[in-house]
Parts: sequence; C-alpha cells; structure tokens
Amino acid sequence: MSADVIIILTAILVSTASALLGSFLVLRRMALMSDAISHAVLPGIVLAFWVSGGERATAVALLGAAAAGLLTVTLVEWLSRTNRIKNDAAIGLVFPALFSLGVLAVSLYFRNVHLDLDAVLYGEIAYAPFNTLEAFGLNLGPESLWIMGTLALLNLLFVLLFYKELKLSTFDAGLAAALGFAPGALHYALMSLVSLTAVGAFQSVGAILIVAFLIIPPATAYLLTQRLPVMIGLAVLVGAVSSVAGYVLAILLDASIAGMMATVAGLLFALAWLFSPVDGVIPARSRRARQQREFAARLLLAHLAHHDRPVPVREVLEEFGWSPAFLAQAQQWAQREGLIAGDPHGLRLTARGAVLAGERP
Repeated sequence: MSADVIIILTAILVSTASALLGSFLVLRRMALMSDAISHAVLPGIVLAFWVSGGERATAVALLGAAAAGLLTVTLVEWLSRTNRIKNDAAIGLVFPALFSLGVLAVSLYFRNVHLDLDAVLYGEIAYAPFNTLEAFGLNLGPESLWIMGTLALLNLLFVLLFYKELKLSTFDAGLAAALGFAPGALHYALMSLVSLTAVGAFQSVGAILIVAFLIIPPATAYLLTQRLPVMIGLAVLVGAVSSVAGYVLAILLDASIAGMMATVAGLLFALAWLFSPVDGVIPARSRRARQQREFAARLLLAHLAHHDRPVPVREVLEEFGWSPAFLAQAQQWAQREGLIAGDPHGLRLTARGAVLAGERP
C-alpha cells in the first residue's frame, strides 16, 4: 500500500469517525465541547505516559484521554448547573485549565518528551505510513489505520445500536428520560467516544483537524438537509471529499496536509452556507424577493379591482410608495401569471386577475 493511499485512508477514517459523533454534537449545540475535549485530553495522555513508565502504550493513552474527556464534561456540567455561569463560559474555563495542566506536567516531569505545535495542535499526517503496529513479532501495517478503523467501527456500531435513543435524547431529552432511555448515560457515552476519537487521531492529524472534522462536515450537512440519517451520511461524505481534495491540493501547492484538509472542509461549508436549497443565504434571499414580488402583485390586484378603469402607473406609485423598479418587478410577475394587462392609459385586470382578486369579469 502506497504512502499516499495510507494518508488518504487515515484522513477518511478520522473524518468518518468524527462525523458520526459530530452530527449529534452539532444538533445538541455542543460544538465547542469538541474543541474542549480535544485539548483537555492532554493531561490524560501525560498521565497514561507516566503510568506506562514512559513506554509507547496506545491503549493506556486512549483510556487516559477518555478519562480526561469525561472529567472535562463533568466539570463543565457541574459549573453550568450552579447557574452562576453559562455553558460556553464553563467550557472556556475548564479546557484551558486542563490543557495548561498537561503542558505544565510535561515541562516539569517529562522534559525529554517532544511537545511542540506539530505534536499538539497540527499533527503530521504525512508520518502515518511510518508509524507501524507490531504484534507477536509481526508488522501489521500503519498504526493509524488500525486505531482509526477500530474507532470508526466502534462509533458506527454505537450510532446504529442506539440511534433511536440518541435521536430522541438529542431533540427531546425530557421525553427520553420519561420513556426510560437514560439520556444522561447516553450523553456521557457520547462524550467518552468523542474523547477516544480525539486522542486516537491526536498523533496522526492533531487537535485542529480533529475539531475541523468533528464540526465542519456535520455543520455543512446540517445546512443541506433536515433529516438526521441523511445529515449523518452527508457529513461522512463531506469529510471524505475534504480528505481527498485536501491531500491533492496540499501536494500540488506544497502546503500542510492537515491544514489544507481543514481549509477544503471550510470551503465546502461556505458553499453550503451560500447555496444550500434548504438554508442557503442566496436561495433564501431569492425566496424572500420572490415572496415580496408576489405579495406586491396581489396588493396591486386588490388595488386595481377597486377601479373600473385602467389605473395610471403614477397613481399606483403614489398609493403604495413603491419605486418604479419594484413596481416593474411586481407587474412583470403578474403579467407572467396572466393577471394584469398593459393598457395605454395604465394597468388593468385580466379576466383571470379579476377572479383572483374577488371580482367578476
């Protein structure tokens, strides 16, 4: 398997594992929590490094990160429930404190550990082909594919097995609790998987790309559909497209691979924000403009219905205070629908327009 394929597959697995969980984070309005967890797992990784005696122990690191993620969620919720600070402020207090604690522990007790922007924030997915997994003297291939493949499968099974419960607790936690679905347990299970996914991708892609894949593809899909299954599928697709296109552009432009993947994901979100037929800015403005023209045309019909003669354009403009351009748009729509007709002396209703306006022709 070539290095290019390994890098792309690693990114696709990271984006898939992230999109499956990130869709529920976006719907629960907990997007910032992903950023908090992805940084707050550092103390758990440091603790795992210490427990394992400084040896490379991925399983121990995953457990330590999951514990740190749960601690983050617990502290944020505890601060929020005091009603003294809001949820976003609680997140802003907790994760910098935990992240700083992890950095401090490294600087004091593990000075020989390499900790810089590449290791902590950006990561370097280009090294994925060289980090191999060995067991029983056998080289099993790239470690990133095994870890992220396992996490992607685990997240998929979690979503499939608890889809109904996740959906209900996401949209109506009170009803879920009344039906005995334990939304609190589901919440902590979801956060635990987010923590595991974050630390599983930590070494390969870094915290920034984890946050990008957890939030941007689901947010993009959210703009494109109003159905949860379709949203999850689109989020996975957007993540995969971002991975492939980002890698190709990074090679062509000689740029950061992780940075380019996040940039492509951001561009896809911008396109969805602008052109989505569901909630896109441009289609929404077009719909509003069309509705304004239709409403103005109906007002024009009602006005013309009260006159037995053609009404001059100047009189219509004075009556409604419209600009000539706006009146021309309303008139064009009404004429296209066959509701009014032009006249040398002004505007008049057609037979169809008279019926629609409540008048007999």
